[in-house]
Amino acid sequence: MTKIVGIDGMTVDALNAELERGGRFVHYQYCISILVMSFKRSSNIYFLRADEKHWQTATLFSVISLLLGWWGIPWGPIWTVGTTISNLSGGRDVTPEVLQHLSG
Repeated sequence: MTKIVGIDGMTVDALNAELERGGRFVHYQYCISILVMSFKRSSNIYFLRADEKHWQTATLFSVISLLLGWWGIPWGPIWTVGTTISNLSGGRDVTPEVLQHLSG
């Protein structure tokens, strides 16, 4: 099971209120290359409140890719650029999937 970061101590009502204000669940991607093999992975899911910015976490996963992902030919550079763009664009919004899982 994937961990959801940022909802510890929140009640269901508080979570629903944040979602109505524009909160969302996202995950970030990172790429790591080892010699000629590259791996693209997803982070835990992060809950971002409506007024919360994603830059710190997005930057962390982008830096991991930029330092460790680019050297695996051919996918390392391609995935490094893709993960960095995705992360700095806000990550992948998985709110519908999380809500479906939580309600089901």
